[in-house]
Amino acid sequence: MSIHETAIVDAGAVVGAGTRIWHWTHVCAGARIGAGCSLGQNVFVANDVIIGDNVKIQNNVSVYDAVRLEDDVFCGPSMVFTNVYNPRSAVSRKDEYRPTLVKRGATLGANCTIVCGVTIGEHAFIGAGSVVNRDVVPYALMVGVPARRAGWMCRCGLRLAGEGEVRCECGRTYTINSESCVGHE
Repeated sequence: MSIHETAIVDAGAVVGAGTRIWHWTHVCAGARIGAGCSLGQNVFVANDVIIGDNVKIQNNVSVYDAVRLEDDVFCGPSMVFTNVYNPRSAVSRKDEYRPTLVKRGATLGANCTIVCGVTIGEHAFIGAGSVVNRDVVPYALMVGVPARRAGWMCRCGLRLAGEGEVRCECGRTYTINSESCVGHE
């Protein structure tokens, strides 16, 4: 584990072996972070957060209460999580946090926004600047505001083309139809 001298990791936080925490990052006491992760500069991790193994969180990302990141998730620079659906400064809604789940291997592109209460499927790919306000199926490539499915992505990060039985350049195979992509690994 490596923690930069400017980072704050509150007593009680659990940080896995080999995790690196960079400049000006704050990890709250109740957070649980897996092994082999990287938290970039100016990252905030709240109390009620669980982060799996090998998660990469780039600079300027805040992971708020009720967010769960499974193994191998990538959070691009300055992407945004929310935890209250209809915030008002004058109305406390801390008892209304909506849980957000980002499943294994998903990529959240730079400056995208994940509206609370959604599940991002395994190996889904959210394009830079997109706004996700509904659940995302596994392997989906989501782009736009609001985000819409623009195709499918391989586990390796390459875009898949076609329907039926499809083989990626990396050798993995998938069954694709208009609604789903199923990996055969």
